[in-house]
Amino acid sequence: MLVNLDELLSLAERKEFAVPAFNTYNMETVTGVIQAAEEARSPVIIQVYSRLFEQGSAYYLSPVILAAAQQATVPVCFHLDHGSGELAVSRAIRYGCTGVMIDASTLPLEENAAKTRAVVELCGYSGIPVEGEVGHIGSVHDAVMEESTTVGDAVYYAEATGVTALAVMVGTAHGYYKKTPKLDIERIRDIHQAVGAHLVLHGGSGIPDDQIQAAIGAGIRKINYGTDICYAFLDQVFATSREVYALDLFMKGVVDNIKTFAMGKIRLLGAEGRA
Repeated sequence: MLVNLDELLSLAERKEFAVPAFNTYNMETVTGVIQAAEEARSPVIIQVYSRLFEQGSAYYLSPVILAAAQQATVPVCFHLDHGSGELAVSRAIRYGCTGVMIDASTLPLEENAAKTRAVVELCGYSGIPVEGEVGHIGSVHDAVMEESTTVGDAVYYAEATGVTALAVMVGTAHGYYKKTPKLDIERIRDIHQAVGAHLVLHGGSGIPDDQIQAAIGAGIRKINYGTDICYAFLDQVFATSREVYALDLFMKGVVDNIKTFAMGKIRLLGAEGRA
């Protein structure tokens, strides 16, 4: 069943778990995630990165996601990830997203809040909850990682924007880590106690399981997985014999590998049986 972002994250807050958010790129990644969610009886967020909305791919992918969500017997949110601006956000609304992220985190705090507030108001006309970001969550390739989001900045941003979900910088990055990250668990707990928005952890790929569980205990309610799902797809593609050339048959193992990966994260985040 298709539900909005706030419904899922409010459920996670009440039951103290985190909803896994998987970035998808094609029918196979969507299918694997949905199969895992159904088998585990787990709510799930299916995300699409901003670039796919900007370049046009989401026009074709969105109907696949909506069909999967509407047929599913578990709650599914269709979410724009790291929306870069008006083009991506307007297309997300038009294509049926039930959650939208606007990422203006590279701007000064006040400008970030103003841009986010405008998106919250726009999405509000369609009843779509918004995720924002304060404290820029960069890439593992960045020369310098930013400091953790302060409680004061988080409070100001949440109150100024009215976002439903808040991504914070607490020691993560996007991509595969060069060395094991160390999450600022106390900062997560302090921000969770200070703001009403649901907290989001980006850069979930590669974080040790014990740190993931500690972050959830401190108040994280959504965790994003992008890099790992790409490797789950590609690893199986490279391992499959080219003698299997009928694409529907070739992709069966790929879908199974995505499902296995998603099932592991669902269980790790405490989402199994929460639908």
